[in-house]
Amino acid sequence: MTDSSANTFNVLFLCTGNSARSIMAESILRQVGAGRFGAFSAGSHPAGRVNPFALELLTRNRMPTDGLRSKHWDEFAKPHAPRLDFVFTVCDNAAGEVCPVWPGQPMTAHWGIPDPATVEGSDEDKRKAFAEASRILLNRIRIFTDLPLSKLDRLSLQHKLDELGESPANAELP
Repeated sequence: MTDSSANTFNVLFLCTGNSARSIMAESILRQVGAGRFGAFSAGSHPAGRVNPFALELLTRNRMPTDGLRSKHWDEFAKPHAPRLDFVFTVCDNAAGEVCPVWPGQPMTAHWGIPDPATVEGSDEDKRKAFAEASRILLNRIRIFTDLPLSKLDRLSLQHKLDELGESPANAELP
């Protein structure tokens, strides 16, 4: 695995609407991986706005929210887009869609997480769903950022990335 520039790895999180899970993952990685990772998110059919429950949760947890916006994944397939090292789908719909060809052949994995934006009920029920999705993302992102990326060969790294996505949502991985 080679660095994209000065030991910074660029990560793109994908979801269909790019309004909740992928946005939260972008923010979490910005915080947890500051200095080592560039974090981005996009969607195949962007909602055009960030889910207010996602913004509320990120703000409450003191995660960065500046510049967060719902955007189309084509922005990252253009010639002057950031070079991507990793692309993670966080929803099952985006995982099944035909993605653009990403310049630089980034490593990919599916990290499916239940969609908190589809939860019905009270605002408290919705907040709990967003908190659970955020907890899962935070756990996976922390493990990912602790991997010795420069010491793993591509096959070993791919195995670890896939393993992260296959782990039960409530499991703590070694």
